[in-house]
Formats: sequence, C-alpha cells, structure tokens
Amino acid sequence: MANNSPRRPPSGIKVIVVGAGFAGLAAAIECDRKGHSVTLFDKVDNIEEITRIGDIISFDPNGSVAFERWPGVVDQMEAIARQTKHIDLYHHQGKFVTRQDFSHEKAWGRRINGHRGQLHNIIYRHAVDRGIDIRLGKRVEDYFEQDSPPQAGVVVNGERIAADVVIAAEGVRSRGRKIVLGFDENPKSSGYAVYRAWFPADRVRNNPVIKHLVENGDTHQGFIGPDIHFLASTIKNGTEVNWVFTHIDDGNIEESWQFPGKPEEALKYLEGWCDVVHELVKATPDGRLIDHKLVYRDPLPTFISPKRRIALIGDSAHPFLPTSIQGASQSIEDGVVLATCLELSGRQNIPRALKAYEKLRYARVHRAQANGPKMRERWHKADWNEVWKKPEMIHLIRETWLLNFDAEKDAYDRFSIVLEELERDEQQIKPRL
Repeated sequence: MANNSPRRPPSGIKVIVVGAGFAGLAAAIECDRKGHSVTLFDKVDNIEEITRIGDIISFDPNGSVAFERWPGVVDQMEAIARQTKHIDLYHHQGKFVTRQDFSHEKAWGRRINGHRGQLHNIIYRHAVDRGIDIRLGKRVEDYFEQDSPPQAGVVVNGERIAADVVIAAEGVRSRGRKIVLGFDENPKSSGYAVYRAWFPADRVRNNPVIKHLVENGDTHQGFIGPDIHFLASTIKNGTEVNWVFTHIDDGNIEESWQFPGKPEEALKYLEGWCDVVHELVKATPDGRLIDHKLVYRDPLPTFISPKRRIALIGDSAHPFLPTSIQGASQSIEDGVVLATCLELSGRQNIPRALKAYEKLRYARVHRAQANGPKMRERWHKADWNEVWKKPEMIHLIRETWLLNFDAEKDAYDRFSIVLEELERDEQQIKPRL
C-alpha cells in the first residue's frame, strides 16, 4: 500500500509543523504526499541560518528510503555525499586496527553521509517546489489544544493559529514538550562535548603527514582512545575535509550548537595522539571549528499531548547521541509514520492517529537510542589487550532490524494491528477506573 505518487487526493486534515530542520521538513513533505494541508513555521528569517551549519550528518538505509519517494531528492543527495564503502579504525597513537566494510548494506538501501547544510538545502528546496506553505521568521510562542471545537494550534506573534494537529519538531528545547509533559524540563548535559570542523582540503593536500587522506578520493577513518573518539573523512572526491571528536565535557563552553572553537584548545584534549590527528586539527582554518555540548533528555513517558492533537518528533521527542548514527534517520521515520497514521485514521480520528504513531515508534526509537551510549563505551572504554586479539570488538553497531527497515511500509502493514493492541490496552485500564 506504499504511496510513491507525488501527492494523494486531499485528506481534509490541516497540519501545523513547527521547525524547519530535517524532522520538520520530512513531516511536512510526507504529510503533503499523503494529501494533508501543511503550514510550516520556523523562527529563522533566512533558511541559510540553518543550511550554513558545517558538519557531517548521516542517513542510514532506514532513513534514506523515504528520500527515494521524493522525486529527484536522493540522487541530488548522493551526488554530494561521501563515496566510501568502509571505515578504517586506528589506535589513537596511530596503529591500524581494523577495517569495517559496509558493502553488504547496499542491499538494504543507500547510505547518505554529507554536509549537513547542503543536504538540508536539497530537502528544503524540494519542500518549496512541492508548494508547501513555509513561513520563516515566525517564532512559535506557545501551543494549545482543545475539545470544542476539536483542534490544536500555535501562538505566533500573539496570534492563535489553529489546525487539526500540530507536529513539534523544534529540537531538544521545543516548547511543545511542556504541553506534552505538563511541566517545563531543562536539558541535561550528557557529560560529553564535541568539536566539529569542515573545510576545503587545500591545507591537507599540501601537508605531507595527512595528504594521503585526499589523494585518492573520499576516505573515512576513526581513531580510538581513552574517553575520546576522533572521526575524520574526506568528501567530494577528496576536495573537502571534515573531522569530529567527542570528549568529556569539562564545562568550558555554553550550551550552544554553534559556539566557536579554537584548534589550539582542541589540541589540549589530544596530547599523546598520533601526528595525523594533530595535523588535521592544526590544518583547520579560523572560523571553521564548532565546539558544543551534547545535551541529553531522559526518555519521555509519551510523545503525544493529553488531548492527542500535538505530537513530538525527532529531537523534540528523543535526542540521540552521535555514536548511535541514527538521530537523523529516526527523525525521518517519525515524520513518515505520523503522516501515514493521519492518512489511515482520517480527519475524524486525529487522536487515534497520534496514539497509533506513538505505539509504532516508541519501542523502536528507544531501542535505537540505546546504541548511542553502548557504542561510545565500546570505543571510550576499550580493553586494548582484548581488541588486538579481536579487532571487530570496536566495529560500529550495524544491525539488520534497525537498518533494513521501511517505516512507511511498516506503518501500513501494522496500523490495524496496533489499533487492536490499543483497544485491548484501553479495555484493561477501564476496570481499574
């Protein structure tokens, strides 16, 4: 029952999406595909405020399968994505440990790894081309929902704007979380922070210690050390470089996505590391380094509001650690599943659609989230006496149940089953009331 057409007939469902990041755009596009009327709000005045962010983002096959259904999008993305089939992993002092090959994953779908801003721009332009009503420079001040008439909405510049359903996709600081949880909740530090850099490869190509990284097309490597992992890759046929490393948060930066970083400060964390890592950091031009905290949220008891007309998706519902390599893909899945549930329920059954969305997503998302800290511990706490005997101990977690998955197909296949489960759950609760 998968829907590969550009747009189904109008469903009569009015949807408000808050946030024009990957999660919000995916939800808007999928709702449009399924015939819902969409209005998307974002506080930025110019989309370049989002698209200029310069670091790498990854979509695994379970995320990119949605892009295959958006005409022209996946091919545009793949054209600027990293062209590698493996990652080479090294001890932090420079000794090669193991190569992990991803070739077999091609049977599951495409792996898209590329510049966050450039990939975002491709999706944004597709949303614009579809004619989706995107309103920039509109800060959502509050959310509301009511029974009579049955609707939900947002407050923008003091104006109440209503719809049948609201999708909160603003990230970890979403105002939508308050109406879902019933109270304000501040994000916590995960205990770790990240340096990220992206820059042209000229300085690398002219450096004898690291020029091998850009001489033969795209590359992907990781360096593993105590409480730090350093990932580096070259992209666009070795013409651009990015690196990122996670370290223990010592409280030296504010909670900000784009706090400027300094190479000399980053190097202090890498004492005793190999020359390749040091030279990559030193080659980073001024203004091309970001230093930010990894914020954390406790798993939420629910993704939907009390009256079941407001839904959290993406980081608003379930922030992922980078080591999961799944945050972006799961946010795409969220938008696909929510749009599908709305289609199958219809306008008269919005609360039922949101309950089904949560039921379809909750266990899968939290199982995927658990891979983040598990992978970080695999690297940061590696027992090297054992790793040298069994190098695959430090391979990335790549599981079939997670990656070989089509969220739209799953939603169509399991929707009626989920409704039966929800009905049974409600029948079991009623006697207690």
